[in-house]
Amino acid sequence: MEDYRVPVAEDDRIKAGVAIHLVAARTGTRPDRMTAGGRLDPRTSKARWLAMYLSHVAFGWSLERVGHVFGLNRATAGAACRWAEDARDALVIDDLLTELEGCIQALYQAPRCELAQ
Repeated sequence: MEDYRVPVAEDDRIKAGVAIHLVAARTGTRPDRMTAGGRLDPRTSKARWLAMYLSHVAFGWSLERVGHVFGLNRATAGAACRWAEDARDALVIDDLLTELEGCIQALYQAPRCELAQ
């Protein structure tokens, strides 16, 4: 029996990809590992949790939406975001998340560029 997956809009997948790649670029974690199914090593799990938190905060997504986009349930998304919020007590994590939130805001506040065919 195949797992049920909630349909996710392409725009949401792109935004989650931005968060994943930004976290990967700053932590040295491979993006393909962050999106892999199954059990992840602790370093990769924490990087994915940071990307989930960024999606929740920077895009204003509900925990349910974060879970759907990342292929997880709402409770898991909530646990990830709680971990990231607690991790902000460490200055290095707080600075990282502040920087990445700023990157996302700058990217999505800029005018959209439609390319001609």
